[in-house]
Amino acid sequence: MYFKFTFCPIILLLWASLSFAQNVNVVIHGAASIAKTDDNFVCVTLDWWPAEKCDYNQCPWGKAGILNLDLRYGALINAIKAFNPLRIKVGGSLQDNVVYKVGEVSSCPNFMKREDGLFGFSQGCLSMERWDQLNRFFNHTGVKLTFGLNALFGRNESQTEKGLWIGDWQPQNTRDFMQYTISKGYKVDSYEFGNQLSGSGMGAKVDAKQYGKDVIVLKNLVKELYAHPETQPKVLGPGGFYEEKWFNTFLEVSGQGIVDGLTHHIYNLGPGDDPNMMNKILYPSYLNQVSQTYKGVSDVVNKFRPQLGAWVSESGGALNGGSKDVSRTFADGFWYLDQMGMASTYDQKVFCRQALIGGNYGLLNATTFVPNPDYYGALLWHRLMGSTVLAVTKESDPDLRVYAHCAKKKPGVSLIFINLSKDRSFNITLSNAKPGDAGKPNYEFVGKQNREEYHLRALTGDIKDDIVCLNDVPMVQTDSEDIPAMDPKLVDASTPISIAAQSIAYVTIRDFEAPACV
Repeated sequence: MYFKFTFCPIILLLWASLSFAQNVNVVIHGAASIAKTDDNFVCVTLDWWPAEKCDYNQCPWGKAGILNLDLRYGALINAIKAFNPLRIKVGGSLQDNVVYKVGEVSSCPNFMKREDGLFGFSQGCLSMERWDQLNRFFNHTGVKLTFGLNALFGRNESQTEKGLWIGDWQPQNTRDFMQYTISKGYKVDSYEFGNQLSGSGMGAKVDAKQYGKDVIVLKNLVKELYAHPETQPKVLGPGGFYEEKWFNTFLEVSGQGIVDGLTHHIYNLGPGDDPNMMNKILYPSYLNQVSQTYKGVSDVVNKFRPQLGAWVSESGGALNGGSKDVSRTFADGFWYLDQMGMASTYDQKVFCRQALIGGNYGLLNATTFVPNPDYYGALLWHRLMGSTVLAVTKESDPDLRVYAHCAKKKPGVSLIFINLSKDRSFNITLSNAKPGDAGKPNYEFVGKQNREEYHLRALTGDIKDDIVCLNDVPMVQTDSEDIPAMDPKLVDASTPISIAAQSIAYVTIRDFEAPACV
């Protein structure tokens, strides 16, 4: 039972007023974009894990897996509909251990604990009855679907190298599955080939040259079965951790025009039981380390130029279900929203959060379906941050993270401010970079229209809270299980933007003149 607060306790407001305020000028470079994201940049996953999946002496998945998730809950339906649309990727660690009960496949076993199985489980199965249920659900909620395919079908594990799977991929089960999907008129935006098989792999791996040959087979299969280019799903891969040599080899073998989107995974917070997790999230230099991965992937994209660019197709922050003490709290937003901001500046087109529901890192509570704080941060990003990414510069203070995009709804720009500092607030003034001449002073921006501000804070001021306040109003679902109103606070444009200690704020400025946003 959740107590429905109607206001945020006054202690939070007192804390904000007592923290030391630092003045900072942020310069927005609005003359040209530095990157572009997909219009549906925010993405979430649905995973295959059964209730028996346990890590660190806990079993946080419950009935949140693809095969046993109750799709009738109003809270679940409304949480997805609020995005209008939400991109969902169906996949995860066990996807390469899933057969589809169609065509020649007659038996349909459930996942069972098995010590010598992939990730400790036996083979599982997706029946077409369940696939029908899922597609009715996706259609009803307006989901934009990416489906992760089994890329180990027909292979065998090497007898000489543990974890290496050898042999050609056998596409018949996937062919039958796609033909059934087409016959039913189900819409699939993209297919991703395999899960974490790249490089050293996670549980299993495939040689880069072999993967490159097999993804050609998949691309030709998609082109054969989906005859009309306008309805042809895209092919994504490899959906694993970035290793430069492996990625380059696979793309050299597959060649141009085969892989539409280059996908990779980010779990830069390490194991979910790390007692130092909170310090990692609040330590700017630690958050910055992953930028080398984004740069590496971006360099590969610039070399091979896949049509859809790079996607982060899975990122849960902490491995193995996330952190039970951090992932579902307000504090996790410092990592999550900063990652989305950073990824967008490196031209990553899509960012998929592991998971919509399940584990400790789900955006929704796995038992009650109540949104966790990161859900509201993701929804605001989706509604406010457009696809055009702008450069920002500021006076050096690593605790203040700032990202800018053209506003999703024109005109104007939208920014996200992330304050990692425990005892300092920031008063922000803005400048507009003078295009074409770095030696000239920037224009100080003086707005005339009220700013639209969305301030996110932990309910009691403790960042381990699992309830977030938006403009001092607690975000809790309505009695009808709808997502609450998320209205901006209108602020006089002549005043600085005030960012409280350990808080996050989105700000949209309608009269900021950025030529890149016209």
